[in-house]
Amino acid sequence: MSTVVMVVIAVIIVAAVVAAVAFLGRSRARTRRLRRRFGPEYDRAVERHGGRAAAEEELRTRERRHRELELRDLDPRRREEFRARWVGVQERFVDAPAQALEEADDLVRAVMGERGYPTRGFDDQIAHLSVEHARTLDHYRSAHVIGGKAAAGEATTEELRQAMVHYRALFEDLLSAPGGDRRAAPAAPAAPAGEAAAGPARDMKR
Repeated sequence: MSTVVMVVIAVIIVAAVVAAVAFLGRSRARTRRLRRRFGPEYDRAVERHGGRAAAEEELRTRERRHRELELRDLDPRRREEFRARWVGVQERFVDAPAQALEEADDLVRAVMGERGYPTRGFDDQIAHLSVEHARTLDHYRSAHVIGGKAAAGEATTEELRQAMVHYRALFEDLLSAPGGDRRAAPAAPAAPAGEAAAGPARDMKR
């Protein structure tokens, strides 16, 4: 084998190694970025798709679809109007918890619509919200499940109280001022049966 051929082969091998290292670096950087952006939604997607590559492709698709939305921040006046409406909903919980939960769901979706998010199709809402509000989506999912039980008349007062807290987490996240703190509110601990009726107003005003 001539020296020229050996040099060419060596160059090809080096180029392949460099390309492989660069690809691996980009892949790891993409994974880190998606983990930071989607938080727990990243692991949920990996579990659902059975692998990292398919999960990351879905999450990048969510980002592309999210960029097509015409999202807008709420002005301070509208933000306070929505908060005042939430106070009214939580006050009605004491006398009509199931009805208040329906109103909480309607109010959360009203804020979504005002921000520019789709308000129809729960899965579609989740996909779009996950790009900027991933850390409160488990709250929204839990509230949605309890809401289904409430519609069937199967939810306890304590479950309804927990659902209100879950809804509040996403509600406050959606109302956050640009650049504001978007940490999810923790789910409230279970209250003794005798405290269930008084719990929502006390817990949700903190």
